[in-house]
Amino acid sequence: MIIGDKVINGRKNTLKFEVSNSNPQVLWEGALNSIYYDQAEIKSRFLSLHKPCYVVKVGDGIGITNEGYLSTISRPTSQQTELLAFVPPISTKQLGNASFLSSYGVKFAYATGAMAGGIASEEMVIALGKEKILSSFGAGGLSPNRVEAAINDIQQALPNGPYAFNLIHSPAEPEIERAAVDLYLKYGVRIVEASAFLDLTPNIVYYRAAGLSLNAANQIEIKNKIIAKISRSEVASKFMQPAPIKILKELVAQRLITELQANLAARVPVADDITTEADSGGHTDNRPLVCLLPSIMALRDKIQQKYAYEQPIRVGAAGGIATPQSALAAFMMGAAYIVTGSINQSCVEAGTSQYTKQLLAQAEMTDVMMAPAADMFEMGVKLQVLKRGTMFGLRGQKLYELYRNYNSLDDIPLPERDKLEKQVFRQSIDEVWEKTTAFLLQRNPEKLAQAGTNPKLKMALIFRWYLGLSSRWSSSGEKGREVDYQIWCGPAMGSFNDWVCGSYLAEPNNRRVVDVAHHIMIGATYLHRIQTLKTQGLEISDCYNHYLPIA
Repeated sequence: MIIGDKVINGRKNTLKFEVSNSNPQVLWEGALNSIYYDQAEIKSRFLSLHKPCYVVKVGDGIGITNEGYLSTISRPTSQQTELLAFVPPISTKQLGNASFLSSYGVKFAYATGAMAGGIASEEMVIALGKEKILSSFGAGGLSPNRVEAAINDIQQALPNGPYAFNLIHSPAEPEIERAAVDLYLKYGVRIVEASAFLDLTPNIVYYRAAGLSLNAANQIEIKNKIIAKISRSEVASKFMQPAPIKILKELVAQRLITELQANLAARVPVADDITTEADSGGHTDNRPLVCLLPSIMALRDKIQQKYAYEQPIRVGAAGGIATPQSALAAFMMGAAYIVTGSINQSCVEAGTSQYTKQLLAQAEMTDVMMAPAADMFEMGVKLQVLKRGTMFGLRGQKLYELYRNYNSLDDIPLPERDKLEKQVFRQSIDEVWEKTTAFLLQRNPEKLAQAGTNPKLKMALIFRWYLGLSSRWSSSGEKGREVDYQIWCGPAMGSFNDWVCGSYLAEPNNRRVVDVAHHIMIGATYLHRIQTLKTQGLEISDCYNHYLPIA
């Protein structure tokens, strides 16, 4: 039976249901004047998530009510009512894994990921933390002094959390990775989001093991929690298993951890949570979430069978999460939690320029491309950036082509060198090298010494000058360099813009991270209710399949 566009008691009924399995054994009891038939009122009842929702047939009309109750006893009424479908109250807390909420003291199985260079800023972490939503500070690429200042600010604002700090793998500069770990241990930062790791390092193992102890009940207590962001099963496997004995022995020999902590580390996984990073902004392997998430969950189950951890590892989803639909899809696939990234970069609290936020707010799903990563340039590692409104992606690709094709700057044809100096660097190569030298003298004098006898390395370091500064220009809003802004961005940004078009969130100045989080989670919960009704045999008109943010 299909009902739609009928006038019921003088009102137009826009609800369209195809009923295939109504249950005559269960009845609805309640006041008939609590049943609504018009589109706006029907949607309002669907959105009353804290109340049950009854779909009933009264005469020729099908309506919705949040009132009344279920009964198996038939009572005479002025009009015959038939219960077609029913859904109980539902909360945003019901999406995802309840242990994620209790472990981190949060109200949603939702987190915001770290965007390097402080783009995931103190303001962002604090705003979300005050609402009991987990957010990770973007410590990657920042000096230890800058990270230390962020720790102090965030801990002062959120003495009881929740908050996390990023620990980004630095294969070329392991001392930077270690400095971050030292700061986190010094100040008692209890949640770290590990990203871009290709393998386990002594630094990440040190952080984990240093927080292990036995409580009064002789149970392992894990103070230092790790959320590992991965896109490859071989890396996920390392974080899902206990730390390598060899690394643990080295840490004990260095007196960084105790024998007890080493023994405990051999009984727990390196990470508490694994975030499967699909097609995201920044570092990404462009994996499709629908393939990656089930694969990593299957790996987790296999490892859990082997080690029988008391608390199984949770597997979350990131990359492409930008709308209620994508959030619900991840949860329905079994994600314990979701992580958003690109979309938060366009929010008021993000540590980036207003010009960049405007570009992001105009982006479409296809306005992205891959470009060389500054931190892993020589390895050919790429990251996903915004293409619209900037030349960075194309210029970055050109730099990598030159690096791959030539062994030194002197080998590059003169016309190409001229283009680099005039269009990309906007200064001579010698001037760029002077600035690079000054930087490396402070940061990595050993690398500078190597470049003195390795012309290809010198070329790479000069190219990395541009790649590194371009992201800072985007964050600070460097005037005259807009065309060179490096803006990390995935297709999720375009999906988000499509969703909020016509709502108050279409304007960047209205985009606040807490609002974005709430609307995605509320929208996902609403759509879950709609899908639950559909599984009961109800064909619902498309007008109810969307959730639009309202201020």
